[in-house]
Amino acid sequence: MIRENRLYDELKVGDSASIKRVCTGNDLYIFAHASGNLNPLHLPAQDREAPVEPVAPSMWVGALVSAVLGNILPGPGTLYKSQTFEFINRVHVGDELTVTVTVRDKLPDGVIALDTRVTGRGGDRIAEGIAEVLAPGRKIRIDDERMPEILVQRHRHFDRLLAACKGLDPIRTAIVAPEDKTSLGGALLAAQHGLIRPILIGSAAIIRTVATQIGADVTGIELHDVPDHGAAAAAAVELARLGKADALMKGSLHTDELLHHVVKHDGGLRTGRRLSHVFVMDVPGLDHVLLVSDAAINIAPDLEAKVDITQSAIDVALALGIGRPKVGILSAVETVNPKIASTIDAAVLSKMGERGQIKGAIIDGPLAMDNAIDVEAARSKGITSLVAGHADILIVPNLEAGNMLAKELTFVTHAEAAGLALGATVPIILTSRADGEKARLASCAVAALYRAWQLGRQPQQRREEAAE
Repeated sequence: MIRENRLYDELKVGDSASIKRVCTGNDLYIFAHASGNLNPLHLPAQDREAPVEPVAPSMWVGALVSAVLGNILPGPGTLYKSQTFEFINRVHVGDELTVTVTVRDKLPDGVIALDTRVTGRGGDRIAEGIAEVLAPGRKIRIDDERMPEILVQRHRHFDRLLAACKGLDPIRTAIVAPEDKTSLGGALLAAQHGLIRPILIGSAAIIRTVATQIGADVTGIELHDVPDHGAAAAAAVELARLGKADALMKGSLHTDELLHHVVKHDGGLRTGRRLSHVFVMDVPGLDHVLLVSDAAINIAPDLEAKVDITQSAIDVALALGIGRPKVGILSAVETVNPKIASTIDAAVLSKMGERGQIKGAIIDGPLAMDNAIDVEAARSKGITSLVAGHADILIVPNLEAGNMLAKELTFVTHAEAAGLALGATVPIILTSRADGEKARLASCAVAALYRAWQLGRQPQQRREEAAE
């Protein structure tokens, strides 16, 4: 919107202007960063069940007056001289405010005095005062739509995944070698949130020592004293084979050590599908979770392996409540090029999706990364596709590409990444030492939702809800 200011001679007593504004959680975070005021009373709690509702800082409310003065009346070019305020009531997230300024007097030297008033949705008084400003000295027009957007780093999609698990029974999870603070603490945290019922398998002495170091108590938790990591992995696999564990979780051992026992032909957890890994990523700025596969297990998958990788990723998306996920098969380019093998695989996978050989999703490829997730990039290339610009799932050509993509999203865009290995009879939660608490909880939440989906339970979260 183009706005034009009003000069001193154009203003008269009684002129008035108003705006409406709804207070959001992002407003409180941004004000805290800008002002340095980190008073917890003014910040949305990270714990969804926190009993105290945050109160907007009074000076945030007062700052809304400057939006009217600087944008509308008198408008661009206005400079503050003074402002008084009486703060009468408090503002909370979700409150709609009306901010009004009214010219009360024209003073010498180009100064304008204005009554300033902020009211709530029902007309209740929030703040009142008097502003004195120096009116603009020349005509200025501004386009307020040219302001760059501000991205607030939050992980609301993972919050929704955790909320979707409410009502589900904790899944019995065999944690292999939880012998460091990160792996044991993550497992116990997931248990506190009701996501898993941990079965600890490893050195009992080390586990108890670590528990003491982190101030935790493992009394009453099922604990199998198996000091050798290979033997601990074998014991966890056996519990799953016997139906005594619904999921496995990697502790402080190498992924290869755990998966070696999972994929054994005799005594493993093999199914007819290739084992693969799926990252479920909460990327700031995206309005949905993003799945990336395979970035951790299959180094250079052939077409047959990519079919399984794609189907497993689709199954996870369905378990998360994405009704008909959109799958982008990635390559370096968005056209089929016989010299780039991944473009041939992408085209075949897309056709297999059309013919129902891969089920439950809309599949398109080859797509380059930009036009898979950005509508404008797809439009600029002339790509007409239901997937381009809207991909829920990205299937990468090989492990190197997937690993780099996942880590770029994590460390450059500050995404959180939950990780799950699929293709065995039970889901396998794979976390790393670099994962934060939210990522570890989300990995367990994804496993719980996937296990519920395997058992035929309807997922609670829907794409429509995620868009709210």
